[in-house]
Amino acid sequence: MQSLWVADRRTAAAVLAGTVALACAGHRLVRLLRGRGPENVYESPRLLAEYLHFHYAQESEALPHKGGPRDALDFPARCAHLCIEQSLGPEAAIPSRALDVGCAVGRSTFELTRRFQSVLGVDLSQGFVRASEKLQDAGSMRYSATEEGDLCTDMVARVPPDIDRSRCSFMQADACALPRDLGTFGCVLAANLLCRLPDPMAFLNRVPGLVVPGGVLVITAPYTWLESFTPKSAWLGGYTDASGKPVRGAETLKRVLSPNFTLLWEGDLPFLLRETARKHQWTTAHATAWRRKG
Repeated sequence: MQSLWVADRRTAAAVLAGTVALACAGHRLVRLLRGRGPENVYESPRLLAEYLHFHYAQESEALPHKGGPRDALDFPARCAHLCIEQSLGPEAAIPSRALDVGCAVGRSTFELTRRFQSVLGVDLSQGFVRASEKLQDAGSMRYSATEEGDLCTDMVARVPPDIDRSRCSFMQADACALPRDLGTFGCVLAANLLCRLPDPMAFLNRVPGLVVPGGVLVITAPYTWLESFTPKSAWLGGYTDASGKPVRGAETLKRVLSPNFTLLWEGDLPFLLRETARKHQWTTAHATAWRRKG
């Protein structure tokens, strides 16, 4: 009888332990799910490393294999150079101040100093902003690039040495609710930002107040709408309207910006984002450059 009681007690203890473990696991899962969201995706060490590679890798590091799309390299630098090209000319007497919204780890922000005396980089990710500030202070930053599985290679992100890093500053902020005291700028860049915002229209409605008359706005977007980032009700395209007509992001962008901006240039900007040594994301962003109407 005593041995039976001991066995029953052990069984009960095991059941209780299992129940507690399950409850704890469930609690951790709930906390994980509650904490999961678009603002957290960009805080992981692996994604930080991927973006450091995306922004700063040399050609031999970014694409060591033959036959790859080399015209897709240096995307952040090419975005900045597009801003600079469109800022030169008869309207060049704009303030020498630029804003890079969604700056990630800062390459475009640094490149914009080749034309502008003061450049502010803004991003929602605290990790990205800290990395940008570290690159500004030291000029370089170590990171580990995933090669295969758990295998990684140590690499160094370096800001081009001919850039005056003192012209930059970085700030953590929400592109959908930018501070009202930011002032105005001669150039605003928003690269691959729109389809990662919970309310892209809030940002577009704010833009006319950021760009001075005669100033330049450059927006790039692959229009990869996902409900994990943007509620479907806030998508600028990628759906059919009530009449069954397809609505596309590029068309909505032009309709929203046209009252306050003149379209200067439109084209495709490919980019390559490395995940592992043999896996890359190749994407083509739709790029537009605009002049703020007077």
